[in-house]
Amino acid sequence: MKVFHVIPLILLFLWGSQDSSSVVQSRLLSISTKPDPKDAAATARWLISFNFWGVLNTISTDLGGAPFGNVVSYSDGLPNQGTGIPYFYLTTLDPTARNALKDERASFTVSEYPLGTCGKVDPENPTCSKISLTGKLKLVDEKSKEAEFARNALFSKHSEMMDWPSDHDFQVFKLEIENIFLIDWFGGPKPLTVEEYLHPKTNNHGFIL
Repeated sequence: MKVFHVIPLILLFLWGSQDSSSVVQSRLLSISTKPDPKDAAATARWLISFNFWGVLNTISTDLGGAPFGNVVSYSDGLPNQGTGIPYFYLTTLDPTARNALKDERASFTVSEYPLGTCGKVDPENPTCSKISLTGKLKLVDEKSKEAEFARNALFSKHSEMMDWPSDHDFQVFKLEIENIFLIDWFGGPKPLTVEEYLHPKTNNHGFIL
C-alpha cells in the first residue's frame, strides 16, 4: 500500500463582505504532496486548491429544471494559499450564470486525475480522488473586498481572464458550501463536515501562523 505524506502550511484567513454582517472564515492551506487518504479534510482541500477546473452543475432554466453541467475554471485563493471556497468568473451570456441567478442550487465536481497523481488507474477508481461540493452559487458584490480577493485569486491561476471581453460583463460567483461528497479510497465516501473542511486541524507537521 502506498504511503502518502502531508506537509501543510496553515494560515488564518478572514474577510467580511461589505453588504453583509456575516463574516466568512477559512484557513489558508498549502499542501505540497498528496495527503494520506485517512485525512479527509486535507485531501479535500488539496483537491480544490491544486486543481484549475471542474464541472459546475446548476438547475437549467432552459431545460425545464434539468441538471446542467458546465466545464469552468476556478480558484480558491492565491497559489499555495487556498481557502477551500471556489470562486468563478462567469457571464450571463452562458447558461450557468443565468441559471444561478434564478436558482442558486448548484454542485461543483473536481477530480484528482488532471493533477497527474492517479498513476495508471481509471479516473473512476476510488484511489483516484474526487470531490463534489454542493450548495448555493452566489453572485459576489463586485465592490466588496471579497470580490477583489476573488479576482486576484482567479487571475493568478487564469491570467487570460484579465483580457476577456469587457462587454461580456464577467462577474465573480462563489459556491457557498453546504455538503461535501469525497471519495479518496476504497470503502465509500468519507464523512466530512463543512466546518472540518474549512478549518482543517493541524498535525505534527503543521503549524498556524
